[in-house]
Amino acid sequence: RMWAEQVLALRATLPDAAQRLAGEVLRELRIRKSPAEVAALAEAGAAIDAVHTRMGEWLRPGRTEAEVATDIAAAIRAAGHVTVDFVIVAAGPNGASPHHGTSDRPIGAGEPVVVDIGGTMPSGYRSDCTRTYVAGGPAPAEFTDYYAVLQKAQRAAVAAVRPGVTAEAVDAVARDVIAAAGYGDAFLHRTGHGIGLDGHEEPYVVAGNPRPLEAGMAFSIEPGIYLAGRHGARIEDIVVCTTDGVQRLNTTPTELIAL
Repeated sequence: RMWAEQVLALRATLPDAAQRLAGEVLRELRIRKSPAEVAALAEAGAAIDAVHTRMGEWLRPGRTEAEVATDIAAAIRAAGHVTVDFVIVAAGPNGASPHHGTSDRPIGAGEPVVVDIGGTMPSGYRSDCTRTYVAGGPAPAEFTDYYAVLQKAQRAAVAAVRPGVTAEAVDAVARDVIAAAGYGDAFLHRTGHGIGLDGHEEPYVVAGNPRPLEAGMAFSIEPGIYLAGRHGARIEDIVVCTTDGVQRLNTTPTELIAL
């Protein structure tokens, strides 16, 4: 990255030189991960998985989203991350906002809670994983019905990953399952993004990206369903395209988790 003041200084010093975005060159160096990079991402995935397995220690009715997030952040560091990049704890109606952070709202009994967390490891490589929980009681019947749809969509999209399949085709697999169940308008974002030294980098798994997947490409598969004013759900794994298919780097179950 380069600060604008440096760009302006170079232009003043070299008026006949043309500048262009370095990303046009660097993306091809970064978009396919080496075996060592995949190992680093797998280490990051295992570390964030370990935090998700402890969620029952912190997430319970009566505690606020912010209180739970404070405990999660400490656990992210304890699991081996050097920095906490983000902690989303979105309960009940807040779960219908894909990019909600946290709030002082107490978690209600039986409310679905979306927990999306990630950090940076000493290697510089990132983690990012979302699971959806229900705290202290049975979830609404409507929610359990569409969660089953979401899990089917996420699994289908993961299974679709292999060399030669386009990024937009993987997005379509997840989107078609959700749309067929009547929730197409509630899937509000792309299916995934690349990950490595940045939390969001190429390839982007989204409609309009015709780039074929290649071995070594690492990215999220994270469809979601969001019903405004009620609740929402997201399931996210980091995966790597292999020479003959796909490897999940997050290995915890994707079933709805009751605490």
